[in-house]
Amino acid sequence: MLKNYLKVGFRNIMRNRTFSAINLLGLVLGMVCFLFIFLWIEDERKIDNFHSNNEHLYNVYYKVTSEGKIDGTYTGPTSYENERYAPLLEGVDEKVLGIEHLNFYTTGYELPWGYPETFEAGDKMYKLEGSRATKDFFKMFDYPIIAGNSETPLHDLNTIAISRKMAELFFKTPEQAVGKTITYENSLDLTVTAVFENITSKSSLRFDYLIDWESYAKARMLLASHNILTTVRIENAANPKEVALGINRYLQTKMNPNDQVKIEAKLAPFQDRYLVANFENAKPAGGRIDYLELFGGVALFILIIACVNYMNLSTARSVKRAKEVGVRKVVGSSKSHLIRQFLMESLLLSFFAVVVSIALTWLLLPYVNTLTGKQIDLPYVNPSYWFAVLGLVVITGFIAGSYPALFMSSLKPVQVLQGKLQFTGTSKWLRKGLTVFQFGLSILLLIGTLVVSRQTDYLQDSHLGYDRENLLYIRIEDELADAQKYALFKEEASKLSGVALVDRSSEAPHSMTFEVTDPINWQGKREGQSVGFKPKSVGFDFLKLMNLKVAEGRGFSRTIATDSSDAFMVNREAVKQMGLMNPLGKWISAWDKKGKIIGILEDYHTASLHEKIKPVVVDIKENLNFGVILIRTEAGRTREAIAGLESIYQKINPNRPFDFQFTDNEYRKMYESEQVIAKLSNIFSVLALLISCLGILGLAMFSAEQRIKEIGIRKVLGASTANIINLFSKDILRLIGFSFLITAPVGWYFMNSWLQNFAYQIELAWWIFGLAGLIAFVIAFLTIGSQSLKVAHTNPVKSLRSE
Repeated sequence: MLKNYLKVGFRNIMRNRTFSAINLLGLVLGMVCFLFIFLWIEDERKIDNFHSNNEHLYNVYYKVTSEGKIDGTYTGPTSYENERYAPLLEGVDEKVLGIEHLNFYTTGYELPWGYPETFEAGDKMYKLEGSRATKDFFKMFDYPIIAGNSETPLHDLNTIAISRKMAELFFKTPEQAVGKTITYENSLDLTVTAVFENITSKSSLRFDYLIDWESYAKARMLLASHNILTTVRIENAANPKEVALGINRYLQTKMNPNDQVKIEAKLAPFQDRYLVANFENAKPAGGRIDYLELFGGVALFILIIACVNYMNLSTARSVKRAKEVGVRKVVGSSKSHLIRQFLMESLLLSFFAVVVSIALTWLLLPYVNTLTGKQIDLPYVNPSYWFAVLGLVVITGFIAGSYPALFMSSLKPVQVLQGKLQFTGTSKWLRKGLTVFQFGLSILLLIGTLVVSRQTDYLQDSHLGYDRENLLYIRIEDELADAQKYALFKEEASKLSGVALVDRSSEAPHSMTFEVTDPINWQGKREGQSVGFKPKSVGFDFLKLMNLKVAEGRGFSRTIATDSSDAFMVNREAVKQMGLMNPLGKWISAWDKKGKIIGILEDYHTASLHEKIKPVVVDIKENLNFGVILIRTEAGRTREAIAGLESIYQKINPNRPFDFQFTDNEYRKMYESEQVIAKLSNIFSVLALLISCLGILGLAMFSAEQRIKEIGIRKVLGASTANIINLFSKDILRLIGFSFLITAPVGWYFMNSWLQNFAYQIELAWWIFGLAGLIAFVIAFLTIGSQSLKVAHTNPVKSLRSE
């Protein structure tokens, strides 16, 4: 019987090739979208899930309460103890039962000031990104050691573990790298004790080298960073809740009970940090997981749209297959037999669609990887993948074929053989409801695409309060840390053709990560008042170079001697949070410097637009041994300026490779996730609209099948082509208008919720929704119009021949 079903189903598919091709195209588009999103979601969920002891790894996160405000963070603060900065949880593994291993890790490459660091061996010199970790790091995490000491690669001051990539850069092979010396930052010779495999793309921690945490802290005292990720591996039998309570009790012994800022320690599974990086009410909630859920819904929506297409297109063919059903019933076919037959055709088409979809996915995967910045592969050898594919065939086939099978098997043979096929009101409303639902989802995706694209453009193109065009920066290191060498570089660089202005800053303008509270005081500060400042030390030309606006008072001046010793500028947000009235002339102190506020800056952004503008305090320090050199180039002459800068740099600072970044490019990199989401949204909304148009085509075909004689009569009586198009269009376009009215409020709700992730956001203007509706309306009209023209040009003699 199964063989017969397959044979008949295959013959019907081949007999109606055009109809089958349209059906196949709709299912293929839906399945390709589904497979890509499925693979992307699976890849995201695999991040940090490859460690063998994953179920026992936990990150410490902190609940911070200050002045009635509650916040959460994964990165913890440090305290200054024994002439070095130490994490507050240092030693907790020795005091709390249940902790098997403890690790401190600097997230990203924040040490010392947020830049890749320089390594040199022989005549080779490279800048690489790495971090600091404790001696138990490789016992906790599965980063394979491929050469050298696999037990304790980080055991003293002079040791370093490097990646295969780094080993091959400097020493050709991992084996040759072990035991060799490599110079760090032109100041410290390190012995390579181990080489680990290049970090997999499934890891959220990215590093090319690791230096021992404790020994480096004692020797260099550079651990003032708050970007410290604390991870514990608890014993198999330990209770995570009890361990978390013990960690928090230990933390409280390190805290000053009189401190107005209260900090509590809690635990969250290690692998959750990548997907759930945001906090709500001091608990991990939201982040990349929101995008996974969003696109998971998109994948489901698109697949449903494709299934609805099949239903509409199959129903549109019902008139031509009605007599077949009637004959089958007359010769003894039961209703269940017919249902199985039509479901088999649907499953067969679904199977063909999956085969084509997998082939297309394989062909297009390199382009998708380029778009998303991932390394996704089809998991051919994974049995669960093939079970998922089989499930996709079965579920899609049954959903798509269910309504046509039930509808066609319910036809009465007497009516269909007499040519009196009638459709009940229920079936008509169901088809219309499916069309409304289908196009509603497409309009929802269009609204989402327009909002995401506009927000992404807004993030990248917004004026930040300073001019980031033609602005580049170079890290101050080695010889340039000397005040006289820096002054020489600035003097010679300022004379270069194409260079407009040169100055310095303690941090790059787009990513001021350093934030402090206690070291800064001011006149009129209330007891217990805490403000998180972004401190910035600059040169005299900084305001001019950045095109910052002075709202009140004045900027720094070389002609006023006290400006370099006891003068500060603050932004409007700082004045607001400090609670100062008439701030000009009030004193303010930062670390060992105390002076007066001479000017108020207009607010400007010091980080991404995910973060609200923070209080900024600026002073003059032209003798700092760290930071960046800022260079403003003349428009159209940047390349010429860079060539000259490289020549001067190599002359003054020959022990470091010339490396620079454009502020504009670095700023845009901060929104890579949003850019990927915007591109994916564009692609999937276009495909969803295309699939929906196939559904509209199906409804138009169904209407044409039902009204073929009516149209013939109308043409005989003189109806024009425009009349016929209007006859077909008005009902379907009315359905699309109805779907828009339902979808617009839903779209507003979801997109308004998404925009809350940004401190600065676009306005959800009415025209965004109107444009989405108009696009859907126009494309639907063109689709209907093409079918209407075909019907309108049909010879009425053919349609009325039986009369």
